Amino acid sequence: MNATFRFGLGIFLIMTLNMNALSKDDNSPVLLPVKDDPTISIRLWFKTGSQDDPAGKEGLAWLTADMLSEGSTTNNSYETILEKLYPLAAAYSADQSMEMTIYRGRVHKDNLEEYYPLFLDGLLRPAFKEEDFARIKDRALNYLQTILKYSSDEELGKAVLYNEIFKETPYRMTTISGLKSVTLDDVKQFYARHYTKNHCVIGLGGGFTPEFLTRLQKDLQALPQGEPKAVAKPEFEPIDGLNVTIVEKDAKATAISLGFPIDILRGTKEWYALALANSWMGEHRNSSSHLFQVIRAARGLNYGDYSYIENFPSGGQVQMPPVNVARRQQIFEIWIRPVPNETRHFVLRAAIRELQKLVDNGLTKEQFELTRNFLKKYALHYAPDTDSRLGYSIDDRFYCLNGSHLEKFRQMMDELTLKDVNQAIKKHLQYKNIKIAIITNNAEELKKQLVSNAESPIKYDAPKSEEIYNEDKEIMKYPLKIAAEKAKIVKVEDLFIQ
Repeated sequence: MNATFRFGLGIFLIMTLNMNALSKDDNSPVLLPVKDDPTISIRLWFKTGSQDDPAGKEGLAWLTADMLSEGSTTNNSYETILEKLYPLAAAYSADQSMEMTIYRGRVHKDNLEEYYPLFLDGLLRPAFKEEDFARIKDRALNYLQTILKYSSDEELGKAVLYNEIFKETPYRMTTISGLKSVTLDDVKQFYARHYTKNHCVIGLGGGFTPEFLTRLQKDLQALPQGEPKAVAKPEFEPIDGLNVTIVEKDAKATAISLGFPIDILRGTKEWYALALANSWMGEHRNSSSHLFQVIRAARGLNYGDYSYIENFPSGGQVQMPPVNVARRQQIFEIWIRPVPNETRHFVLRAAIRELQKLVDNGLTKEQFELTRNFLKKYALHYAPDTDSRLGYSIDDRFYCLNGSHLEKFRQMMDELTLKDVNQAIKKHLQYKNIKIAIITNNAEELKKQLVSNAESPIKYDAPKSEEIYNEDKEIMKYPLKIAAEKAKIVKVEDLFIQ
């Protein structure tokens, strides 16, 4: 038996084992060998994230991950590491989300021998220098205190929405007081407790050899032992009616996010049915989706309008769904990109009215066929390279899928029926119990308009069709029942304090 055959057989057995294990506790490697790929992708999944932050230390997981990827090691200063990585055209990072942290890198296989010691040092031999910690902590505080609050209203709206839905749960938002309280000793202890060999899953993709897999497995034995205490799935407070949080700031335009928890995860037929409905409603950054057509294309009120059934961070920077941000509790979310302040009430009405129409009426046969034909082709773009496909494979393990989500997605587009989709809509979507986050100016004025259910007429700079004008007459009177006690105003400077 030659080495190549043994390797191939080994990969087959491991992948078969992965398919049959169907357990998130399975720590066997996730392998995606691509013989002709000149690069090697390494993704080490550590089963930790923000949900592991101790109360009062919110931000600890974030700072720990950044210290690994952007700090010195015992062998090199951070500046030296950057100098050595530059000619290799390579880098490494630690991407931390709510339930996952991925320590990852990608390199041309010709540069592996020079790259690998640097990659491994970052994980196994962090220096934890005070000057690195001060730099990284200051940057994190600056993001929370300044960038998020004053230069990214869209991301701010989404952060406020998630925080309102998951407050008092492990999915809560990082706080300024939490970040400030984190010490370097906290980081060292979090690293020792959560970056353990028992919580690490190796992901390898591309042109790696069996010898490299063995070498990596042996080297990672240097990680500490440990079995951190598992964090329970968040138990959120049920939403009763329309609950609005208006963030008062000197905003030139109004950003709106709204949503509610949904009890469904990828892998079931029902999830793919809901994904199809969501794509029709608001496929991310896609001009053919319904919300985009209603708010932007027909009325020219903003740059785009989208909806989601899975966590989709940094939506303004990416086109395709991100990998390795999986979580056990998802929400249905609508993201309205900034609209002129004078149209905010009208646009909120328009978005919820379209959601109601989807829930009450479902998709038509024509809408169903059009969307599934689109998705069968569009899904091919979700993972265009080995590295992103490896990310999906790791997410398959997180969700305990029997096989590949990407393959199942396209397969389900052939198997779903209109009845499946409309049943999933009825079961998982609704329009009566929603959290709404609005970033705007003159918050008191908006609150009065919302709780009095005042009409919200709209004027355009350019003429519209008679059909649009007639529909606007319905939208401006669409009832939004918002009780005064369920509409609160928060000053932007008071957000995320503690």
